Amino acid sequence: MNRRKALKNMGLSLGYVVATPTLISIVQSCKGEPAVVWTPDFFSKEEGSTITKLVDLILPKTDTPSASEVQVDLFIDKFANEVMEKEQQDFVKMSMGKFIDKAIQDSGKEKIEDLTADDLEPVLASALKYSKDDQTKMFESINSYTEAIANGEQVELDDETSRFAFANNLRGMTIWGYKASEYVGEEVLAYLPVPGEYIACGDVQELTGGKAWSL
Repeated sequence: MNRRKALKNMGLSLGYVVATPTLISIVQSCKGEPAVVWTPDFFSKEEGSTITKLVDLILPKTDTPSASEVQVDLFIDKFANEVMEKEQQDFVKMSMGKFIDKAIQDSGKEKIEDLTADDLEPVLASALKYSKDDQTKMFESINSYTEAIANGEQVELDDETSRFAFANNLRGMTIWGYKASEYVGEEVLAYLPVPGEYIACGDVQELTGGKAWSL
């Protein structure tokens, strides 16, 4: 199944999507902002460049644009900066740091700005390869860690779980940001700018050609 067909049939199941005024303003603020002049608000310049490479590894250009071509990287940066709570921001920075450290170590490079997509891809793949049982254990560790931090305790999350947390969160936000983009909303998903009659039990093939509704 190609990505266009997968996106058409994908439901809003990530648990992130809430069409709040803040989210809508973030999506709209990314329109027409050229990536070549992008200066991250939350990430450092080098981290922002790494996010761009990673989102394009997750959703590369195929029969639809790559993630960075619809400015998913900008969206993630703005969401982290404007919506995430301080504890969430700190977790993103910490887990991304563990991910980058692994990529630098494995590639033999010295600095984050030296990392290429080829250096990042095996670390990303490795961080997402775990079985459901392993993921469940990692989520339990993550929950325990975040609860301890919220209680003011000094704790650390192991490197492997931290890398999984970063990669898993980034993958979810990349898909979410991609689906929320103007191009995907209007050209890939079912888009109706002026809603009409509500049909509760209609056949999805007849109503939208099998597409999920755009936000």
